[in-house]
Amino acid sequence: MSELITLANLKPFEGSKHREKRVGRGPGSGHGKTSCRGQKGQRSRSGGGVPPWFEGGQMPLIRRLPKRGFKNPFRVEYEVVNVKDLAKRFSEGAVVDIEALKEAGLVKGRNVRVKLLGDGEINFALTVKVHAASRSAREKIEKAGGKVELLEA
Repeated sequence: MSELITLANLKPFEGSKHREKRVGRGPGSGHGKTSCRGQKGQRSRSGGGVPPWFEGGQMPLIRRLPKRGFKNPFRVEYEVVNVKDLAKRFSEGAVVDIEALKEAGLVKGRNVRVKLLGDGEINFALTVKVHAASRSAREKIEKAGGKVELLEA
């Protein structure tokens, strides 16, 4: 039976390691003079070579593709929750806030903003605390005897 492997006796598998190629160490090494870089040219110089994205002078892909649209850096995105989702997962009199929605699996992530939409029906009272709500969602919750409270961003 083999001995127990610990940090004290770890070593690489046989054949997985080999000596580093020592270049520029004279003619006897087989890697002398030009140090395996060949003669002249961009790749023979120190600091020479081209970056991985260089396409040999051809117009680069990023410049060949058309640019379209505008990405608004100040856009506010909401996670959407519908009234029917609340009716399925919560009972009468429950306080539905962001944490409760996360526990119910309706919202994921940190620092999310939630908007309540009016798809579906509800027939019991809930207190819903979200960042935004559509008019129809607000009407349905209030008609059932509940209330919608808007949170500050």
